[in-house]
Amino acid sequence: MKKQHIALALLLAGASGASHAAEEIRYLLWDAAQKPAYQACAAAFEQANPDLKVKVVQKGWGDYWTELTTGFIAGTAPDVFTNHLSRYPEFVANGQLLDLAPLIARDKLATNVYYPGLYEAWSRGDQQYGLPKDWDTIALVYNKAMLKDAGVTPEELRELNWNPRDGGSFGTMIARLSRDEAGHDGLSPDFDPKKVKVRGFQTSGAGGMSGQTEWSHFAVSNGFRYYDGPWSKHFNYADPKLAETLTWLADLSKKGYSAPLSDVSKLGASALFAAGKVAMVPDGAWMVGWYKDNARFEVGYTLLPAGPQGRATMFNGLADSIWSGSKHKEAAWKWVRFLGSSDCQSIVARSGVVFPAIRDLTETTLEARRAKGIDASAFVEMTQAKTFLPPIADRASQINTVVLSAIENVLLGKAEAQPALSAANAKVNEIAAK
Repeated sequence: MKKQHIALALLLAGASGASHAAEEIRYLLWDAAQKPAYQACAAAFEQANPDLKVKVVQKGWGDYWTELTTGFIAGTAPDVFTNHLSRYPEFVANGQLLDLAPLIARDKLATNVYYPGLYEAWSRGDQQYGLPKDWDTIALVYNKAMLKDAGVTPEELRELNWNPRDGGSFGTMIARLSRDEAGHDGLSPDFDPKKVKVRGFQTSGAGGMSGQTEWSHFAVSNGFRYYDGPWSKHFNYADPKLAETLTWLADLSKKGYSAPLSDVSKLGASALFAAGKVAMVPDGAWMVGWYKDNARFEVGYTLLPAGPQGRATMFNGLADSIWSGSKHKEAAWKWVRFLGSSDCQSIVARSGVVFPAIRDLTETTLEARRAKGIDASAFVEMTQAKTFLPPIADRASQINTVVLSAIENVLLGKAEAQPALSAANAKVNEIAAK
């Protein structure tokens, strides 16, 4: 009997231990700079939910989407992952995302705490495919020393205007900040565009169907509209407003004020800027930490130039989504709900790495960045300009391939903008209509 009692006790102990084993949730994100903040969120979540464990995994942008799509096919995708507006329509079409709407309704989750438009961007009809995690705008990044040496004040930068005909005061500023090897600036008749030491301005490439940091702000401030709205079947890439914008950008390279697209594709605009080869670049709010770590000079942030239709910026927002094939859906929902809460987003705000989706935490993020010597207020000011979401559409990857190729040819000088974009738009609308 004694042995039987011992065996029973061991069996019960084993069963008790098994029942208390933590259920693991795999969470995938792509930004290495954000991983520490979300590991801190995971620690807080696990403390409040001792029966759950979060494994935070980070993969670089290129590998990220490959791993995710491969995981969907193989049945090994993460339970929860950071999602992008340009990617999620394809996931929805393939049934790879869990509809959060019933869970949100069941738990009576307040969704009016986020910046206007962020929550709705992840909806299609009555379905909801993500909870907002952050937001970003585009601003103008500049080398403080270069501008000071050129006699340019921060106040002067804030008042710049742009147009596709002559570039406006912004175009003049770009020329003024460009320097050839002999020290002549771009306004000098002696400026040599074939022997340039410093470019006045640089975008990061062709940008595909959204042109987020590359051309979107110029084109939209010039009157361009991508389409009639999210999930539209008709696109407007043949709009002359876009063609003249891209022609202006291509001309900057011909004049020596920007690097050729071939050079940018190899190195990247941010790297050229950090190396002191460029005076100004347009970039996103998520990059301020990168510039702090990589530029060996003081970096400033200011408003984008106002175009013929005013000032404009893409307003993008990431979200956390749940894989429909997850075996831990309820646990995954608890984690996503926590990620979208002030408990987690305040941790992210205090890290200063990105602006959380909850509007009341914006000032916390600004303060965290000020403590690191960064004034990121220009990104917040840009939310008061004309804001627009990146294109949200079915078959976005196919559309992107077509538009990217056409814009690359324009910027490389291989094609005239209007005919190239008109041909591309015809293909795009054929794809969208399927």
